Order: sequence, then structure tokens, then C-alpha cells
Amino acid sequence: MFSKLLVANRGEIAARIVRTCADLGVTSVAIHSDADAGALHVRLADESVHLDGTSADQTYLNIDRIIAAAKETGAEAIHPGYGFLAENARFAAAVTDAGLVFIGPPASAIESMGEKVAARKVAQSASVPGVPGTVEFVQGVSEVVAFGAEHGYPIAIKAAYGGGGRGMRILHSEEEAAQGLESAAREAASAFGHPEVYLERFLSQSRHVEVQVFADQHGHTVYLGDRDCSIQRRNQKVVEEAPAPGLSDDLRREMGEAAVRLAEAVDYVGAGTVEYLVEGDKFYFLEMNTRIQVEHPVTEATLGMDLIAEQIRVAAGEPLSVTESGPAPRGHAIECRINAENIAGGLFIPSPGPVETLEIPERPGVRFDGGYVAGDVIPSAYDSMIGKLIVWGPDRPTAIRRMVATLDDVRISGVPTSVDAGKLVVGHEDFANADFHTRWLETSVTFPEAEPVQPGEDEEDDSRSVVWVAGRRYVIPFHGERPVVAIPPESADGPRKRPRGSSRRGPGRRGGAGDSSIVSPMVGIVLSVKVSAGQQVQSGDVLFVVEAMKMENPVRSPRDGEIAEVLVAEGDNVESGKTLANLKPDEAGS
Repeated sequence: MFSKLLVANRGEIAARIVRTCADLGVTSVAIHSDADAGALHVRLADESVHLDGTSADQTYLNIDRIIAAAKETGAEAIHPGYGFLAENARFAAAVTDAGLVFIGPPASAIESMGEKVAARKVAQSASVPGVPGTVEFVQGVSEVVAFGAEHGYPIAIKAAYGGGGRGMRILHSEEEAAQGLESAAREAASAFGHPEVYLERFLSQSRHVEVQVFADQHGHTVYLGDRDCSIQRRNQKVVEEAPAPGLSDDLRREMGEAAVRLAEAVDYVGAGTVEYLVEGDKFYFLEMNTRIQVEHPVTEATLGMDLIAEQIRVAAGEPLSVTESGPAPRGHAIECRINAENIAGGLFIPSPGPVETLEIPERPGVRFDGGYVAGDVIPSAYDSMIGKLIVWGPDRPTAIRRMVATLDDVRISGVPTSVDAGKLVVGHEDFANADFHTRWLETSVTFPEAEPVQPGEDEEDDSRSVVWVAGRRYVIPFHGERPVVAIPPESADGPRKRPRGSSRRGPGRRGGAGDSSIVSPMVGIVLSVKVSAGQQVQSGDVLFVVEAMKMENPVRSPRDGEIAEVLVAEGDNVESGKTLANLKPDEAGS
């Protein structure tokens, strides 16, 4: 066993790994950016190393600096958690080359399965059924159009490197091909450093089921049950459960055996997850995640295992504690992700800020894996997850009732949260009947309504956020210090135009034909600048794209006019309400 381990991550997963290190008697070393100097994972760890900088590239993605931190502190191994460098083959190789132990699969396995097109080829060779799709990178819009014509719509453009819904766009017609390809490639490049994408037939009524696999260095490769992760919004999981409900024993076994074949084909070691789309009694390979998953606690709860401890032991050369596939699950577990997000209108708008209170009820079968406690501040630079609420019950109905009761008693203030989204899902009749699919949350669940505002209405209340959806302006109450202004999303018909006489305005500022400031809808990073000074624009034109917590936000012109000045560049970090550009004054409207 290792004596000292460095955790190359932050937030909830870093705190979780640090706690497991304490259980194993392993000294933990945290790393942190400027923004995370006082973060929970830093306070929990035995030691910490400050990585100068604010951006992820300077800190949590800085391979050389992280390895140097491990060596400086005498750490023998590095655990990457999930996200950041967890599925970076170059990082895994660099750790090994430095004489340290990477707690994960070998770099060769990450490389084989991390690039999704190559992974599809491996799956074919291992006789794992796959969704119809391309086995080469997309080279242009014509390929997208041709694929749609052959397979029908909807189709999915997906990032070849990475996952988690980043760099993924669903197309419903060939008219969306050009914009969808550009947007997917841009987000893939921003999230993973690779703009390459590929195509798949999109199964809109399928379920998302994944199988936990584990392999050691003694010849054991096993599957440890399955999870259902179909409850998603914007391709991001919201609620997960184990075991996946309603599957036959034969289907579970077939998926598990296929997952083992896939792992063995790339000489896998450590924890991994093979994701499938399931329709009826058929399953199709989606991708393999070569790391621990966010939702791993539901598997732990039903098997009585600590998968993080298992990762560390396997990396240290010990055999798996379970060497036979398919151990019978004990009861049922459900996980609800609790994010700092405003769910009004189903928009899930990221809302970072200070957490004033955070109280999780203590009752049998309840666990909370948190990255923050009361008094902490959720920074805008990172993911919006506050923590994960996991509830276990002796059977699924009991687990559902227990989760509903627990969510009712959760108390979090200071930031809006997705707690009510969990209540809507777990308390829904369709969820009780396991009658859902990956688009169910977006098509069948009614969220609290944002308040519609008539075009041109003068609304000067600074305590609310203005949001454009489907050409209508809504006002959403917010909590905290920073309101968010969002603009109309893309549609199958192209950019949405504002109703005649309507306006886009920042809080406390009257909108109208004289609007001249183009402001950021939220805290984020400027992904794209599409205009320059002197350029003529029309109302509704996309001028910038700002990314915030895994969501791209097109920033549009509030009126026709000429750009007077552009005040930001691609890659800039911006605050909510930050002026991105100014239009020349509109004499007719002033």
C-alpha cells in the first residue's frame, strides 16, 4: 500500500478520495488553484500544494506542475478522480515515466478507449454491438448531410475525445448540419483540446445503462453490476440508480460479459465503465469511460464496496476483493446530483456563489458526498456540483420513498439548487414505473414556470433574471448577488428573433431600441467572438458564444446597428453583466 498519495482534482471527488485515503491510512496531498485556496478538499487533506493561476490550464490541467507537486511532497501515486486529466493518456504516461503510480488504467487503454472512433472499432472487434455511426472523423458538413440522408434523423454529432455530453449536438434536419458541426467542434476543442467529432444515429427513446467493470494485475476482469443513467438534461445526468430497473437477467449478463470482453481487449486495469443505449431487449455500445464515474456510489451502496479504495489497492498491486462477475446487488440505491443551478423553466441556469446553509438530514440509508459546506463559496470557474445525495433502500419502492422524504428535508440557502428537480423526477409516476428514456426529462417533466413578460414591458426589478426562451422573455427570481441574463437559444429554424418591440436588457436597465451594451449572460469563458468594430449586425445575430459550466450561451444583438467596439477576446473570463461590446447609439431610438 502507498504511504502518500496526491489527488489531482478538486471539489466533491477530491474530498471523497481524501476521505478514503484516511480510511486506508494513506497520507493525502491536495492541489489547488488560487480560487480553491480555502476549498473543502484542501482543508480535509493532510497536505496541500498551491498551483499558481486561475485557469484550468494553469492548474488542474498542468501536467508538469502536478507531477512536480507529487515529487516535492514525496507522493508515490496520483489519483486523477474524474474530469480534468482523468482520461488523458499523456498524463497517465507522464506519471508512469516519472516513476510514480497512476491510479487508473494504463495509458494505452486510455488512448484506445478515450478516442471514441477508435473505441467503436475496438468494440466491433470484441463483438460488442454498436449504434450505427462513423468510424472516421467528420471532415465537413457534406458528410453530416449524407449520414442523415442514409440513416434518418435525429443524428448526433459527438466529440471524439472526452464525454459527459460536451461537444455533442443533436440534429433533427440537414438544415442544422452546418451550425451543429461548428458548435460541436468548438465545444470539443474547448473542453478536450481536440475539435474532432464523429456521427451516430441518435436513439431518442432509448435508456442509458452502464456497467461497472474492474480489473486487477492478477488476471481478474469482472463486471460489478449495472446502473441506469437515463435521467438527463442537456446530455448531463441528473438522477442515477442501481441496479437498472426492469432489465431481464439475460440482458444484464449479456451487457456485463460484453463489457468484460471490451476491457480485456485493451488489457484494462482498474475501474472503468462501459456505457450502453438500451431499447427493449437490445443494447448498443456507446462509449467506455476509463475512470471512476460520478455515479459510482449507487454501485457501492448495493454491493457494500468502496470503489475508490478498490482502485487504490489494485494500483498498489493487490488483487480485487471480488474476483467473480455479477455479484448479486443488495437492495436498491438512487443518487440525485445537487447543483448550484436555477431550474425554473427547465433551464438549469448555473448560479455560483456563497453557500449560506447546507443541511442534509441524517437517517438510515442516506449518504451525502459533498464538495462544499456552509460558508463555502462555489466559484464560477468550475462545475456547479455542490454534492451528491445517495439513498439506499431494501427495494426500489422504499429507496424512492426515502429519497423523496430526504429531499424534502434538505436545506440549502445562498444559491438556487437543483434539489426540486430531484423531487420532480423521483416523485414522478413515470419514474416509479421505470417508464423513461434519455429525453424524458426534457419532454415529460413540468418545471416551475418562469414568469412571462409582455414585449416592451418596463421591468426594473433588480431581484430577477431575464431569460429568453422560444422568442419570449421570462423573468426568473434568483437567489444571491448576481442575476443572470440569458438570450434566445438556437432552434431548428435558426436564430430566434425577438418579438417586435421587445428588448434585451441587463438588470436595472430599461431595454429598447436604444440598447447599446452587449453583456455576458453569466459568468463564463468567451469561446467565440464573431464580430469586429465597424461591422453591421441585425437584431438576433449571434455576436459571441460564452461557455458557463458546460453550457454554451449564444450572445445576440438586441437590435440592428453597427458595432462600435469589441471589449473581449476569445478565451477571456467574464463576469455576469460584463460588457462584451457596444453598439453605436441608435439615434432613432434614443
